Amino acid sequence: MLELLPSCECCDVNLPPDATEARICSFECTFCATCADTVLQGVCPNCGGNFVPRPIRPVNKLTANPPSLRRMFKPDCA
Repeated sequence: MLELLPSCECCDVNLPPDATEARICSFECTFCATCADTVLQGVCPNCGGNFVPRPIRPVNKLTANPPSLRRMFKPDCA
């Protein structure tokens, strides 16, 4: 199951489950579109992979499969 992290690892902006600006790599590292595109230039600083838009979990599935509360903030991500 995809872990929906609640924030960007680089700037700590909130990324709720329905955030269209959330980006993930193949290891589920999570960043906002601004950081992924500009600060990181499309390359994950943790694994070197690329980013894709994070899928949006349907609202009716969030009760049984809630988003994570674990924040991964790494301000030195660039």
